[in-house]
Amino acid sequence: MTIWPAIGRGRIPLSTRAERFELPDGDFVDLAWIGDPGPKAPVTAIFHGLEGSIDSSYVRGIGRAIAARGWRAVLMHFRGCSGEPNRLPRGYHAGDTADVRVFLLELKRRYPEAPLGAVAYSLGGNVLLKYLGEEGDAGVLNAAVAVSVPMMLSPCSQRLQRGFSRVYDRWLLTSLKAHVRRKRERMPHSVPLDDRVLDRIKTLWDFDEHITGPVHGFAGAEDYYARSSSRPYLARIAVPTTIVQAKDDPFMTEAVLPEARELSPTVTLELSEHGGHVGFVSGPIHAPIHWLETRIPELLAETLER
Repeated sequence: MTIWPAIGRGRIPLSTRAERFELPDGDFVDLAWIGDPGPKAPVTAIFHGLEGSIDSSYVRGIGRAIAARGWRAVLMHFRGCSGEPNRLPRGYHAGDTADVRVFLLELKRRYPEAPLGAVAYSLGGNVLLKYLGEEGDAGVLNAAVAVSVPMMLSPCSQRLQRGFSRVYDRWLLTSLKAHVRRKRERMPHSVPLDDRVLDRIKTLWDFDEHITGPVHGFAGAEDYYARSSSRPYLARIAVPTTIVQAKDDPFMTEAVLPEARELSPTVTLELSEHGGHVGFVSGPIHAPIHWLETRIPELLAETLER
């Protein structure tokens, strides 16, 4: 479920338009626009997972599905994820909602008469849920869907160090370390570690302890996880929001899942027995059905097409 959508699907054809969006602190994020309907058509913001981009199959799949519905979609790359290092030493992390807030306010400014939704995956889902909880009823979104969300970051980090999940840990870590090296070539003092120390980082927890945490003002990995996890914010969400999770997600444990009393009346948890991490594939292998690309537009349409 987790591997197939990432490596077995091939590149999904998708027409996009790039835009560089300047941030208040002098940095930037790159946007990828999908579809070009009228100004009142629903707009859906997309937020990718750790080391994702417009090239991720789940992003291209949902972008195509949203455009086919006659809506406008736009992916916000997190800092440094569009293929070009960002300008500042800091990057992105699972609890950073500031860029999302500025970006969504800009969408509402550009399309004041359009309903505004959001869909986010994995790390991006954690950012989105935390943002929604911080905003309460003051936010600009009308509806949201978050998929395969690490709502408690510490248990997820520990899970990735066990069993087959270590394959995903190593894959993500390889990408993150390459990201750091590219940035150090352009900005030598951006990460306060030499290459020998970087080589000794063997897990995502190590990476967060020595890089993510210190670079972004946290005392270390556990401080970062505690202050960035979205689960404590779920009770404050005021926007119709669906969280789609699978019990067999190799990035999670049951400790990640919230209890019913932790959810606000506007939040629904859809929990499947199977689905993996951002997977949810059914049907025969020669003609797989990517369920999320049907279910997510359905969920958003309940509000956005009213």
